[in-house]
Amino acid sequence: MADNELLKLVQSKADAWLKSDIDSVSKQELENLIQNNEAELIESFYRDLEFGTGGLRGIMGVGTNRINIYTIGMATQGLCNYLKQQFPDKKEIKVAIACDSRINSQLFAEKTASVFSANGIKAFLFEDLRPTPELSFAVRQLGCQSGIVVTASHNPKEYNGYKVYWEDGGQIISPHDKNIINEVQKIKDISEVKFDDKLKNVEIIGNKIDKKYLKEVSNLSLNPKVIKKQKDLKIVYTPIHGTGAILVPQALKAYGFENITIVDEQKIPDGNFPTVKSPNPEEPAALELALKKAKEIDADIVMATDPDADRVGIAIKNNCNEFILLNGNQAAALLINYLISQWSANGKLKGKEYIVKTIVTSDLLKEIADKYDVECFDVLTGFKYIADIIRNQEGKKKFIGGGEESYGYLAGEFVRDKDAVMSCALLAETAAWAKNNGKSLYEELIDIYIEFGFYKENLISVVKKGKSGAEEIQKMMDEFRNSPPQTINNSNVMLIHDFEKQVTYDQISHLRYDINLPKSNVLQFILQDGSKISVRPSGTEPKIKFYFGVHEKLEQYEDFEKVNKQLDDKIDDIIKSLKLK
Repeated sequence: MADNELLKLVQSKADAWLKSDIDSVSKQELENLIQNNEAELIESFYRDLEFGTGGLRGIMGVGTNRINIYTIGMATQGLCNYLKQQFPDKKEIKVAIACDSRINSQLFAEKTASVFSANGIKAFLFEDLRPTPELSFAVRQLGCQSGIVVTASHNPKEYNGYKVYWEDGGQIISPHDKNIINEVQKIKDISEVKFDDKLKNVEIIGNKIDKKYLKEVSNLSLNPKVIKKQKDLKIVYTPIHGTGAILVPQALKAYGFENITIVDEQKIPDGNFPTVKSPNPEEPAALELALKKAKEIDADIVMATDPDADRVGIAIKNNCNEFILLNGNQAAALLINYLISQWSANGKLKGKEYIVKTIVTSDLLKEIADKYDVECFDVLTGFKYIADIIRNQEGKKKFIGGGEESYGYLAGEFVRDKDAVMSCALLAETAAWAKNNGKSLYEELIDIYIEFGFYKENLISVVKKGKSGAEEIQKMMDEFRNSPPQTINNSNVMLIHDFEKQVTYDQISHLRYDINLPKSNVLQFILQDGSKISVRPSGTEPKIKFYFGVHEKLEQYEDFEKVNKQLDDKIDDIIKSLKLK
């Protein structure tokens, strides 16, 4: 579209908003953009904020391409229309709503409840901020048909979002995701949204759900006697100004841990996230204050959760008594190895158990599962696909646990999304178990590598913002798909998994194989030397992500540093080969 045509479109949409019944503050903000900031006006209106397969996420502000009470209202109206289509015979359709600590989250949650109420749908609204996994639990506990959590997860403070859940407690997947998108796209004007500011059909919930949820989390404990012996395990925890402050300390205490230090500067919920640049536990800077406190008290383990408490970052001490950060694959390996081994030790493995991981998560998890004859499912990136496996296997097989490399883990079946509350409790239990066996978590991780192979992973995210950035990302994917590399780092590409075309290309035999997973814009290259490279655009951020996985044998403890460097060098060489450095 030519620039002048784009500007005409933007001005037309902005004028329509000005003439609509939006509030005075929004009108003033919009008038300021029109008069003083053409570039930001274009970014705010050049498109409608896409209701993706999980919901909405974007920068807060006025406009069709921003998160505000009107774009959220239009999305909710579309969801209401779809729920009524799907459950025409239900006497009362019910939904649960929660929010995190972000700026405007409480307002957006209340406006969401208002739209449901105006459409005759019963809304259970949490009295205050709550973790995302508790919303998933509440959907099932209260017999709801859907659920909403207002959050932008670990994004910077300028963002907010809106995640939609279905009646199984998992985030929406096909066909509901696309069908809801269609209904949302039918809402063309703010005037089509019904609001009920009196919230007539809204019930406030809180403490009762907390207690039931925490009881289920406590029931996951596999070694309460070990925790009793190691109750003084030194734990440092930070919620990074988020919802984890509500339930993580309670969960740890319920397990029996008594020596919990919470980072004072970060324990108060605050959507400005004043002590961090980004409230993302995947980023080392977000754990700086927690690590400082851990050094002061010589802690055993450090844990940090993101604003909606579905992801957790971990730090442990190495053999030089220095704190190191674990990546998501390492933490998942420790957790899954602990869960499966203790299920085995407790006589709970009956031959129908399974774990789930995503296609970009370490294959080390499958190696661990194979040892115990536990089935391992591989799914697309996104915890909603793990939830879908649990739903499909319910009553047939037993879910032990699952995880994804992006710091999200789950055990048990009462929650259907990644859960940092239970993960903190179970990872602390894993540390207590290792300590009771005379080991640190660091030593336990190396033992896993010696037994199953030393798997090393890395991730590079290339950020491309705005309209032009989205076009660049798509161009990069097209080039990888249409002109794939024949060799990477001097190793032949043996297999290409194209999850969008749902086909695997064998580069040696030139045969094709079907991929039995939903379509997704992901490419994987499997090299002759066993390396795995995955490429995918982020579904929630303006990024294209490159995942790298390599592995080697680790014969003995003394070789750890040498093999670790070999694997790091190999990943670095792959990155250079792809010209990403």
